Amino acid sequence: MFRLIAACFLLCVNLSAIAQAKKPAGRLDVCVYGGTSAGVIAAYTAARMGKSVVLIEPGYRLGGLSSGGLGFTDIGNKYVVTGLARDFYRHIGQHYGKFEQWTFEPKVAEAVFLDYVKRGNFKVIYDARLRNVKKSDNHILSIELEKSSNPSAHTQTIKAKQFIDCSYEGDLMAKAGVSYTTGREANSVYNETVDGVQLKDQHQFPNGIDPYKIPGKPESGLLWGINNETLAPIGSGDKKIQAYNFRLCLTNDAANTIEITRPANYDSTRYELLLRYLQAKPAKDWSAYLKPDMMPNHKTDINNNGPFSTDMIGMNYAYPDGDYATRAVIIKAHEDYTKGFLYFIGHDPRMPEHLRAQALKWGYPKDEYVNSNHFTPQLYVREARRMIGAYVMTEANCLRKEVVEDKIAMGAYNMDSHNAERLVVNGMVKNEGDVQLRGINPYPIAYRSITPKVTECGNLLVPVCLSASHMAYGSIRMEPVFMVLGQSAAVAACQAIDEGVDVQNIDVKQLQTELTGNPLVDHSTPEILVDNDDADNVIKTGQWIRQTTGGYGPSLFIDTAKSSAAEVKFIPQIKEAGKYQVYVYYPRVSHGSNVTQITLFDGQNISNKTIEKNKVQVVGQTSGEWVSMGTMQVPVGKKAYVSVSDKGADGVVVADAVLFIPQR
Repeated sequence: MFRLIAACFLLCVNLSAIAQAKKPAGRLDVCVYGGTSAGVIAAYTAARMGKSVVLIEPGYRLGGLSSGGLGFTDIGNKYVVTGLARDFYRHIGQHYGKFEQWTFEPKVAEAVFLDYVKRGNFKVIYDARLRNVKKSDNHILSIELEKSSNPSAHTQTIKAKQFIDCSYEGDLMAKAGVSYTTGREANSVYNETVDGVQLKDQHQFPNGIDPYKIPGKPESGLLWGINNETLAPIGSGDKKIQAYNFRLCLTNDAANTIEITRPANYDSTRYELLLRYLQAKPAKDWSAYLKPDMMPNHKTDINNNGPFSTDMIGMNYAYPDGDYATRAVIIKAHEDYTKGFLYFIGHDPRMPEHLRAQALKWGYPKDEYVNSNHFTPQLYVREARRMIGAYVMTEANCLRKEVVEDKIAMGAYNMDSHNAERLVVNGMVKNEGDVQLRGINPYPIAYRSITPKVTECGNLLVPVCLSASHMAYGSIRMEPVFMVLGQSAAVAACQAIDEGVDVQNIDVKQLQTELTGNPLVDHSTPEILVDNDDADNVIKTGQWIRQTTGGYGPSLFIDTAKSSAAEVKFIPQIKEAGKYQVYVYYPRVSHGSNVTQITLFDGQNISNKTIEKNKVQVVGQTSGEWVSMGTMQVPVGKKAYVSVSDKGADGVVVADAVLFIPQR
């Protein structure tokens, strides 16, 4: 394990040294700003397409949230995770000895991102942040960088034909003079229903929690973290920003644990509301105020949960448009609050004893974040600036009331907003801003939503701070989707270079063809997915019911008749004969059959397989898992098939999707 950490560290150092020693000279093809997950994938894509590329990272760690603690991947529906994003999770799976993996340790994710750098052979400049942008008319000519750790040192200029802003903050976009917004629109702006101010019952204090330092006495002042504003009308807009936090990697492995000690700037009065909440609603364990999800090797990804948790509500309003000094203060305040919170729940004598005892079993992992005192350097910037581009994604897109034709990616997660303020309502403390609109089926994301207006900039793409309303962004802003959008932006940038046009004027159909036909950017034969909704390649017999939740893709078929006469055949259209690894998607459903019969036909021979329910372990935020059926040697055309039947079933049978992966 130590060797892996050391190797990753040395690789990072070496890459930084190489980048600084061999600074890009002349005009590059593509400059990617921001070493987030989207940034790494974008740079890798452009490099594999034969372009000269530089990736600029203001810090020292690549991968953003994906390597910064968010190991419990927010997926929504794995169907929307395509191309190199899916390749990333397959590489994570290889590390853990699985086909693909959606829960992982931060150091493993970082190692995978560094491997993309190595294989892509592109330059990375660490410790460099944006100072100025030079434009001519509506084109960026160059950007000026300063050292993040020493802004007064000499600067560096990067010239490129195309620029991609993959930062969480949208700094390049903003300095390039591209229109953007922050905060929450009123519902009336885009004819939405859950945007703007929202006072709902999720992550909410129960009625009766007193907000004052001395209960019942307003003159004593408000407890820390509560503002004195009046609740605005529901659905009205403002510039308040949904809360940020850190995704926490802790461990209960005694051999790998660093004790959580009293941090500097500790102030126990910041956590008084937690005590009042627990007094009103006693908790069995810390899941009342934390969301701990287990990662491999006794580690966690802990997120905010409940009315008082790791979200530092209302303390980030100045972040999106703040200068670097302002942001540094906000980040430090969040770190102090979070470390203090962890210390408080384990040591404050007013905390219930059983909760203190539970907290004390956990600590910081010795083998994570070794260069930042074992605490993640990546603040969870859920939302900062949002571009107002050529097309604005809204609630109508997420609900498929408006379906775009220039699709370059898909979203499928809830329309998700964390709380934006904590205030007094009818004499009680309440949180405002949390929205969790569930039941979102896969929907297309427009290419136009990552392009600025053509009058503002013709050689910039913005796949992270893309053009969307607050609530639509809440669905789109998932790390796998950012990776897909990063790849799409890079392919579009390369196409714009080759065609000699602005990014708004590329051939979008050609872009779509490249994304589907060359998903790994290596011209290898793409895998073949046959989904149950693919009417041209699916034949069903028997009484199957189409269900639109809980599966892979838009729907799944379920059979409850147990008639031994229901079957679904998935027929791949093979363009290149050869050996294919076959996987059947197995979703978790209520009252599922203990056995599911699978038949494989290679065009000549039939073989029968069985999926046993108790041998399929579904891990993470996913509806199911791919189950290997072995390999098939298949001919060109539509002669082979894989079928799912209810023969011998003792419960619900599901027919959802089959995957054929060419063996290289």
